[in-house]
Amino acid sequence: MANLASVMAERARREGFWPTPAFVVDENTWTHAEVHQGAAHTSTLLAAAGVARGHRVLIVVPDGIEAVWAFLATVRLGAIAVPVNPRLTPDDHAGMAADARPGLVVCSADLAGRFTSSAPVLQSEDLAATISESGAGDSDVAPPVDVGADEPAYAQYTSGTTGRPKAAVHRHADPLVYFRAFAEGAIRMDRGDVAFSVSKLFFAYGLGNSLFFPLLSGCRALLDPGPPRPDTVAGLVERHAVSVLFSVPTFYARLVAAADANAFSSLRVAVSAGEALTAVLAERARRVLGCPILDGLGSTEVGQTFASNTLDLQRDATVGRPLPPYELKVTDDAGTDVAVDQAGALWVKGPTVLVEYLGRPEATAQVMRDGWLCTADRAAIDADGFVHHLGRVDDIEVVGGINVAPLEIEAVLVAHPAVTEVAVAGVRDPMGASRLEAFVVVAPGAADGDGVADDLVALAREALAPHKVPRAVHLVDALPRTPTGKLRRFLLRTGTWGDGR
Repeated sequence: MANLASVMAERARREGFWPTPAFVVDENTWTHAEVHQGAAHTSTLLAAAGVARGHRVLIVVPDGIEAVWAFLATVRLGAIAVPVNPRLTPDDHAGMAADARPGLVVCSADLAGRFTSSAPVLQSEDLAATISESGAGDSDVAPPVDVGADEPAYAQYTSGTTGRPKAAVHRHADPLVYFRAFAEGAIRMDRGDVAFSVSKLFFAYGLGNSLFFPLLSGCRALLDPGPPRPDTVAGLVERHAVSVLFSVPTFYARLVAAADANAFSSLRVAVSAGEALTAVLAERARRVLGCPILDGLGSTEVGQTFASNTLDLQRDATVGRPLPPYELKVTDDAGTDVAVDQAGALWVKGPTVLVEYLGRPEATAQVMRDGWLCTADRAAIDADGFVHHLGRVDDIEVVGGINVAPLEIEAVLVAHPAVTEVAVAGVRDPMGASRLEAFVVVAPGAADGDGVADDLVALAREALAPHKVPRAVHLVDALPRTPTGKLRRFLLRTGTWGDGR
């Protein structure tokens, strides 16, 4: 049987980690057996609510055992799980419900009112109580539906950095590819690990890190339902002896600026994705975390990481090399492959490239060409096969008629010890001319703002060509980001972010 939920349950039995811990939430622990048995009982509840093969189930639940059960139960029935962020606005949730057209919504009680007009609602708080009352056995549960490996299992919404999020559909077989390519191949996860992902289950990165990888490797994972904070994350890592930490560069910058290095003695590897990890931040993170930090590149459309540095092969300021079975190429605007070290659009090919954007055939066709997916990233591949990520295609700024890549400037500015985050954008003045401006978040307790701003301009003048030097530096409390942590550079381009202009 190719049903993903059944495959993972059988693997746990066969490999002998059925009775061992799988998830820890708020000091409560569930074994792999309890996870899969709970999912089986939850599937019975979903089936009783009318969920059947091919239906979509919108899962709007914070990280926790209920989110895991709801996801696996949906997949077990041959339905399509659609996890979304419970912290989105009512309008965002209404839009996703209208787009996904679910047959059932699983959500927390406080969100139930948002979905009553969309579909029947099952409150997540009822799952644990119902399962506890029914016992932990496998009798009287809905059987797993026998589906093909290429049938849809789940869909996840893109981050929406450039427009309305779209739901990328993935197959029952895809998570096994993610696991072999990255979890086994790049970071050698096994049943002895304790994993913690700062990115949540409702993101593609977090779903692999916190659900697929633990259940396929037999290890234990922490699930934290709250918003990530440096002190909370450091405390969880220390208390539970986390060995594998997953996060994004923005959070690593906050973590290493605020946390005590003693909290991270258990780490053997830290994983970074989502945006560029600069060489400066990588060095800071290694020094504080006391372990390798591996940058990689993935996407919702591919499902997880398709290029990465690995424990065996690392190079700073790159996202590593393609992970088998994925292939990468870089093309120019005409679609022709470019030479080594030449920048262009990055394309990826592999068995987990999305089936489709849910209900959007035109959008799917726009990103696909002969089995290759256009990632909308700019990159160059060097002679050793390492991929140099140069930002998003739409990140290029045109200043005075010259193309400028913000990442190059940001890599210089972030080297300042007072800087935690920085983003550069082309801002138009009242006359319509574009000029580069930097938006900077400084570390707690940093020197006075004027001094930092002056230092950054001087730093840029020393290291960059004159047309790449920001004409203004704005100190801001935060940068505009999507719920997945990706920069919304288009908001910076308005010139109104952070200082009331």
